Amino acid sequence: MPDQVNADAFLPDRELDATHLTFVRMVRAFAADKLLPHARRIDEECEFRRDAVRELAAAGLLGGPIATEFGGQAWSPMQIALANEEVGAVCANTRGFMAVQTGLVAQCIERFGDAAQKKAWLGKLCAGAAIGCFALTEENAGSDVAALACHARRAGDGYTLHGHKIWITNGGVADVAIVFATIDKTRGRDGITAFLVPTARAGLSRARMPGKEMGHRGSDHAALTFADFAASAHEVLGGEGQGFKVAMGGLNAGRLSVAAGAVGIHRAALAASLAFTTTRQQFGKPIAHFQMVQERLADMAVALHAARALVWRCAGLRAKGHETPSDLAVAKLFATEAAARAADVAIQLHGGRGYTSAYPVERLLRDVTALRIYEGTSMIQKTIVARGLTTT
Repeated sequence: MPDQVNADAFLPDRELDATHLTFVRMVRAFAADKLLPHARRIDEECEFRRDAVRELAAAGLLGGPIATEFGGQAWSPMQIALANEEVGAVCANTRGFMAVQTGLVAQCIERFGDAAQKKAWLGKLCAGAAIGCFALTEENAGSDVAALACHARRAGDGYTLHGHKIWITNGGVADVAIVFATIDKTRGRDGITAFLVPTARAGLSRARMPGKEMGHRGSDHAALTFADFAASAHEVLGGEGQGFKVAMGGLNAGRLSVAAGAVGIHRAALAASLAFTTTRQQFGKPIAHFQMVQERLADMAVALHAARALVWRCAGLRAKGHETPSDLAVAKLFATEAAARAADVAIQLHGGRGYTSAYPVERLLRDVTALRIYEGTSMIQKTIVARGLTTT
């Protein structure tokens, strides 16, 4: 008889109080019912699944952290972490959509927007009636945000935007965009301004990014080109020259969800490895009985618990208002790198089967690779941690 797999080895349930346990099981049931049946297909067919937007909204997952007065659920930071782990364990594409829609876009509007901007967009974003994107990255402005070339020229009472953005998640399907442009490049980061604009306006052209992504193939990744794109003064988000602050606020919000999503992928890799190694027979017994396999399973489990603990630590600090960029960087760095190692080991434990899309582990490795890049590469996270240690 094969070994019985101990679910406590990879699920967070045993450590949760009754309220959080109920919440986790709700999100887990949603992910199993609505997302799991499509996760493999949308990856293989490179399909952005619009039905998932409606389903997420109906379940209250799109407006999770947003205040109830704007149509959200007022989740705590811990609930944000738990939801992203559960969705990330099933479908990285959907978790990535949630992170952009809710973290980078809706939470930025809630934090930096004026009353009119909040009224115009937050309800629609929470209800899935509008899709948002965060148009920051450029050809020569990735980690170096202050180097962006997209510029905004004053035109009457407003501005015209000119420039090119790449790798904008949701960019091809978005109804509203937070666009970052400089009003004066000589001012560096102090010239960067954020604009909250509808995309159905003359002067914007969109195209799918060329090539085929390594992972997150069920996501929409687009290049956006702005040419004489008009933006009014009322569409400035957070104030003129405050765009760098808006961008960093959005990225910090997103890093918690990315780290929690990596915990989800890590958990899925461990669960798949346990299921496979306890049933796969070699030399007359399950391969989970072999010491070298046990060592790898143990390492995966220890790293999973450590990564989750760092994510929960950040959630606790955020709830108290004590979170720092270094805290987030530690969690994102450790969780994403640990998940990448776990996914790689999972493929090795599956042998030849791990090399095919008939099993989920090869997709886990492809998807987690992006999490080591999104919202700041692992190298950038190390820089943030080091600065936190050496700057008083």
